[in-house]
Amino acid sequence: MMRRTFITLLGGAAAWPLKARAQQRERVRRIGVLAGGTATGRPEFVAFQQALEQLGWSEGRNLRIEYRGGLANPANIRKHTHELVALAPDVILVAGASPLAPLLQATRELPIVFVTVVDPVGAGLVASLSRPGANATGFTQFEYSLSGKWLQLLKEIAPTVTRAAVLRDVTTAGAGQFAVIQSVASSVGVEVSPIDVRDAGEIERAITAFGRSSQNGLIMTASAGVTVHRDLIVALAARLRLPDVYSRRAAVDAGGLISYGPNFIDQYRHAAGYVDRILKGEKPADLPVQHPAKYELVINLKTAKALGLSVPDSLLARADEVIE
Repeated sequence: MMRRTFITLLGGAAAWPLKARAQQRERVRRIGVLAGGTATGRPEFVAFQQALEQLGWSEGRNLRIEYRGGLANPANIRKHTHELVALAPDVILVAGASPLAPLLQATRELPIVFVTVVDPVGAGLVASLSRPGANATGFTQFEYSLSGKWLQLLKEIAPTVTRAAVLRDVTTAGAGQFAVIQSVASSVGVEVSPIDVRDAGEIERAITAFGRSSQNGLIMTASAGVTVHRDLIVALAARLRLPDVYSRRAAVDAGGLISYGPNFIDQYRHAAGYVDRILKGEKPADLPVQHPAKYELVINLKTAKALGLSVPDSLLARADEVIE
């Protein structure tokens, strides 16, 4: 009996090193990330990594993340795109249509998960929402019908507005958003006109020419150009005392009046789920492109006060966050 116990213990002791070596040899998977700015400390990337950890993927153990940012111009986008593709990661996370298009030109083999893309079908980036059909899938920035909500919110928070300038990119997505805004303009009694966003100088000239008036307002569509020039637009709106509506809450944090759009942190959490499924063998072509699951309304009361606006209680009651 004692001899049998000794042999069992010896066998167990011999198995421990084998188990430890197997854990040490756990395959390290590589994720490429292509996005603007830096990933360090950004809430959406913190949420992305936390969601991956909950799914069993931990950087330094079985995961390595290669980040490439600084996508302010096409040259940088091309440079970082080719760098990531050359690394041949197991999957690439990309934020926005501007880097997604050249990434798809660079590879039709590496799996791609995208976030915050306005119209992937209209831009020719996927075949359809239900069946993307190639090596990319992900999450749209919003549904087009949301665009009309921005004009309705502008009229609700600033009832005297009868003219609104709509800043947009000169793209299919920019035209689509403006078309929806235009379709609801007569019902709320506001005349809308587009301002095409190309560079900072053109934006400043166009908004200044639109002019200061208690009957004027601004709407910033979801676009790369508007995002890049956000601080300039917010500053111009404040200087000209123009009520302003945005698709991203970051603009309201920076001093804009009101925003209504998707919760991007929630979108990055869902993107981690798609990355996990691809790392476990599923193909992007079989994963449907999804619309955001959560939207948020944010109001800056300090800006409203500076503009002489009294925010209706009904609007405050619907707000997800109020900045005072």
